[in-house]
Amino acid sequence: MSKLWGARFEKKSDPLADQFTFSISYDHRLAKYDVAGSIAHAQMLGKQGIIGKSDASKIITGLKKIFLQIEAGKFKYDPKAEDIHTDIQNRLKALIGKPADKLHTARSRNDQVVLDMKLYCWDQTADLTEAVTHLQKAILGFADKNKDVIIPAYTHLQAAQVVLLAHHMLAYVEMLERDKGRLFDCAKRTDSMPLGSCALSGTSLKTDRAYLAKILGFSKVAANSMDAVSDRDFIVELISACAMISTHLSRVAEDLILWATREFDLVDIDSSFCTGSSIMPHKKNPDVLELVRGSSAQVLGHLTQIHVLLKGLPLTYNRDLQLDKPALFDSIDTTKRMLLVLAGIFATMKVNKDSAAQQIADESFFTVDVMDYLVNKGVSSRDAHDILGRMVRDCLDRGKTISSLGEKELKQYSPALGADVKKLFNPQMSVKIKSSLGSTNPVLVARQLNYWSKKLHA
Repeated sequence: MSKLWGARFEKKSDPLADQFTFSISYDHRLAKYDVAGSIAHAQMLGKQGIIGKSDASKIITGLKKIFLQIEAGKFKYDPKAEDIHTDIQNRLKALIGKPADKLHTARSRNDQVVLDMKLYCWDQTADLTEAVTHLQKAILGFADKNKDVIIPAYTHLQAAQVVLLAHHMLAYVEMLERDKGRLFDCAKRTDSMPLGSCALSGTSLKTDRAYLAKILGFSKVAANSMDAVSDRDFIVELISACAMISTHLSRVAEDLILWATREFDLVDIDSSFCTGSSIMPHKKNPDVLELVRGSSAQVLGHLTQIHVLLKGLPLTYNRDLQLDKPALFDSIDTTKRMLLVLAGIFATMKVNKDSAAQQIADESFFTVDVMDYLVNKGVSSRDAHDILGRMVRDCLDRGKTISSLGEKELKQYSPALGADVKKLFNPQMSVKIKSSLGSTNPVLVARQLNYWSKKLHA
């Protein structure tokens, strides 16, 4: 198999060196982007008269045939080729003969591969955004089906206050929306056309890089040829966005793993997303969620890997950069799988409503509501906190509940406490009296559900 650079060498490369350096086993997924970039390049070469129009036409026709093979799933890469660029160049020559040798005029594999990667990242950013939206819709559907359910919420993994389950779900939707914002930002900074930078210094041939940018969909041309061929920021950013998504998905998975335990007993994960035990027949394990949690570490590892890969490299191109692809490809693949599987879990998960109702009967959930009651009566927040602290302590010592105290007993703690305070010891009342924007108030949550439904289905 011929190499694009072989003429300078007297000896063939050692098979061990080939095995160690060839990237075709993973960069073959760039095939359609490589062909698309080459078609644009051939169009520009022909337009500028750098190669003859007849040769340009033959090159374009041949490349389009290869592209159709790729789109139809009939393209089988040659494992003996050094990389996908070499493979496509060789295939083109087999198709059209000598004119194929003119395709590589005014470009290098250095600018060619950056172009391929940018086109790939653009597509994957769009796919990831769609997958995030799909998960948001699944979460929103689950929230809407259970919009009246109230659950305990936690700080420090200790029961804190009650909230609508839908309010908790909307927190996930917000997290994921920020992730989409990061993906949009990645796409913006990928928007710089590198082709024509050649190896590092540009070319003396009369190319038209603005034309290339236009037909390839870029809004601007890379301004510095050295930066263009060595830039991998867009890859770091996309892996970083995947890492942030993965971190969020891991937190969601952890919540659901806890909620599915017998101790929490808030949700029932569908059996189709669980596994059993080889020795304990009664077990229903949330292994899928555990692997979501575990897979996030894989993506975070790739982010560290790509930073370490880049940190010591001098300008411009170095072969180390070949290894950015496995980290990027796996980050994207893993993140997509996690998004899709979590969407499936939310679409099939059930809420254990009776168990949730029993758990929120604990009066400790409503102490902050009583504090607010006292503040409305003119008591300072600090004093209200102390009053409730004493009431909780005394009731625990005496084995009583605050709601069981008579008005006389209540007055011993504060003259501002009246019998009407007892109406606050109710989960429905607790969520209803919240009034601040962004709170768990049912009216506000319903508005948010409606807002996100319109936004995500727009």
